[in-house]
Parts: sequence; structure tokens; C-alpha cells
Amino acid sequence: QVQLVESGGGSVQAGGSLRLSCAASGYYCMGWFRQAPGKEREGVASIDSNGDTRYADSVKGRFTISKDNAKNTLYLQMNSLKPEDTAMYYCAADWAYGFCQIVVGRYRAWGQGTQVSVSS
Repeated sequence: QVQLVESGGGSVQAGGSLRLSCAASGYYCMGWFRQAPGKEREGVASIDSNGDTRYADSVKGRFTISKDNAKNTLYLQMNSLKPEDTAMYYCAADWAYGFCQIVVGRYRAWGQGTQVSVSS
């Protein structure tokens, strides 16, 4: 079973920044998702092998997804964090060619998650 490994979560105050990392390589689509207690897992951002990116409206202008092919690492730079960004963040990936929509069903490989907590 493919395993992705996230790192970089933590606790910050509102307005702060964090950068998440995910060790992974060889996938066509890669993305970040998050899940808050009592809520469904939701898509945050995706990037395909061409470097094209997509973002959820709630994070546009604040979060940036990127990847370093030389380091086989996916990143999520999160700026201007808000308390509502508090959640477990998951790295996801899939090898199938096609549109990399930010929906759970598009991705077959998942990490274990890293917690992000933002206090007001």
C-alpha cells in the first residue's frame, strides 16, 4: 500500500504561517485536504505534473501549493491563517492522468495527516 508522509503541522496564532510537506513522487495529481472535527474531509488545493494548480475558494490568496521534483516533496504554504483553518491536513496523490479536481474520490493514496491548530 502506498504511504505518503506529511510533516510541518503545529499551533500558531491567527495571522501566522505554516508550511506543510509531504514526501511523495511519481504521481500525476497531488493535493492537500483537511478535516475538522465533526466535518467532512474537504479539498484545499491540487497540483498536476505540469504544475497547474487549483484552490478551494476559502484558501485562495492565502495558501500556495507547490512541489520540488528533485526532492520528491509536495508543499503547502499557509499564510494569514485563521481559526477556521484548524483541522487535520492530509496529503493525497493519484497516478491517473486527467483533471486534478480537489475531491476525495480523485485520489487513491493518502497520508496519515498532520494537525494544524490556529488560535484567535
